[in-house]
Amino acid sequence: MESFLEILKYTVPALIVFLTAYLLLKQYLDDKQQIYLMAQRNEAVKITLPLRLQAYERLTLLCDRAAIQNVLLRIRMPGMSVAELRGGLLMAIRQEFEHNTSQQLYVSDTLWQIITFAKNETLAFVSQAAEGLDPQADDFMLVDILLRGLDAQADAGPLQKTAIAIRTEAGNLF
Repeated sequence: MESFLEILKYTVPALIVFLTAYLLLKQYLDDKQQIYLMAQRNEAVKITLPLRLQAYERLTLLCDRAAIQNVLLRIRMPGMSVAELRGGLLMAIRQEFEHNTSQQLYVSDTLWQIITFAKNETLAFVSQAAEGLDPQADDFMLVDILLRGLDAQADAGPLQKTAIAIRTEAGNLF
């Protein structure tokens, strides 16, 4: 029995010292790992923040360039028919969107869904405006319907609302 107490007398303090050293070393290494991960994250933010801001800029520009008034100014030519203008408008809006699809990597899924919805609404607006018009008629008829429809929108159109959503999300970065 005495030998057991003698072994216990040396073993218990050794176990206490071991556990204390283990816990202190574990806490130290965990803190070091946290510091390392924070440094990595800060370095990543230094790289991705400019890319994200550039994506927000490009998407804001997309909203401006895909606005019907601006597309009309770019693609409308004298002597166009309703069908030619409608096709040109739809193609230009789609191309603007397709040109910027890579920007979805840098924005939230919700914002990208808003942008996609705005594109679809704008395309639908152009298609609905051209419905019932003679495809060979002068493009002035379609332009008139489009501009009256834009004026009739009491609130901002889908692309203007999208630009507001982009500014809001970009503002949340800071």
